[in-house]
Amino acid sequence: MGMTMTQKILAKHAGLDTVKAGQLIKVKLDMVLGNDITSPVAIREFYSYGFDKVFDENKIALVMDHFAPNKDIKSAEQCKVCRTFAGKFNIKNYFDVGDMGIEHALLPEKGLVASGECIIGADSHTCTYGAVGAFSTGVGSTDMAAGMATGEAWFKVPSAIKVNLTGNFNKYVSGKDVILYLIGMIGVDGALYKSLEFGGDGLKNLTIDDRFSIANMAIEAGAKNGIFEVDDITLDYLNDRVNRSFEIFSPDADAEYERVIDINLSKIKPMVALPFLPENAKPISECEKVKIDQVIIGSCTNGRISDLAIAAEILKGKKVAKNVRTIIIPATQQIYKEAIRLGYIETFIDAGCAVSTPTCGACLGGHMGVLASGERAVSTTNRNFVGRMGHTESEVYLTSPASAAASAVKGELCSPDTL
Repeated sequence: MGMTMTQKILAKHAGLDTVKAGQLIKVKLDMVLGNDITSPVAIREFYSYGFDKVFDENKIALVMDHFAPNKDIKSAEQCKVCRTFAGKFNIKNYFDVGDMGIEHALLPEKGLVASGECIIGADSHTCTYGAVGAFSTGVGSTDMAAGMATGEAWFKVPSAIKVNLTGNFNKYVSGKDVILYLIGMIGVDGALYKSLEFGGDGLKNLTIDDRFSIANMAIEAGAKNGIFEVDDITLDYLNDRVNRSFEIFSPDADAEYERVIDINLSKIKPMVALPFLPENAKPISECEKVKIDQVIIGSCTNGRISDLAIAAEILKGKKVAKNVRTIIIPATQQIYKEAIRLGYIETFIDAGCAVSTPTCGACLGGHMGVLASGERAVSTTNRNFVGRMGHTESEVYLTSPASAAASAVKGELCSPDTL
């Protein structure tokens, strides 16, 4: 029996000819990632184990993105722990205020992840890098500590679900709508500890940003990782950024999948995930009017330049509805600069939006957009659990940037094609 993309990457990094689902293996790592919430825990464990050096100062990335710029004393102390560690061990990829970005947009932008590589991160949305054909997955801070010291990690090889994409998008539909549609179909545990592997003729109609958005939310279906077949779109992105050799892995014709899911992109409409789970997904057109208090456009799921472009297109010449706080969060400084150059930031400000430095703060209810009791937000983030963005009696509705921008203008949940 042949192997899937994920199984091939894991076999290569374990030094094995083949692996099979359920097998326990130890692999070599190409990158270990942490942020300002998870890294301090890992650093304390690193020292408690007695480690006194890192495996490779070039293959660790520490990104201060969750509570930075620091919102309080505790968050300042968290970042100080990371800053001190990075200085002591000469960590080359340490990103702090001024040059940091949201980690899962920043690492691909910097060329720190590539096809065929094996990456762990102490953040559940590390699965984002499957968009470029890498095996990447979230781990706990203890595994991060061991990874920083040894450059290795243990895995149980996942079985796989194949997602076969056909057709092309209708207007205002994007990768975010695809992943909400898929999670709505299979549920938040529909791919539990499995690899979601995306391919098919429809792949050519997905931009790299669409793929990042889809891979990012693989974890919301319970998946160990999400991964896309590598094509010219992938290579165009990587060749502009990655200055080292990398390997492309394609699934074998006889690779074994637990399930094959066919998705015709032309059948997908603008989607929304209703509170309080990403699986509560349905077309926005089927929802009753829902008055909202806040809109967030940004995050590791949808804060890239194409996301800001569609939001600016919809908001240009318009004003956001009265009493709807609309916050735009470019995912990296480079994206921020590009948005300024293209005039998007002026469009947002003219529409009545606030524009933030890159941060994850709003997504997890930390800062820059915390919700009060009874408030509702439309957000391009990835989770809408109880209390996710603030008070336990607030509500979060997950949509694409196009739908979020349209909702900001209308003051209620709405599809962009209704404006």
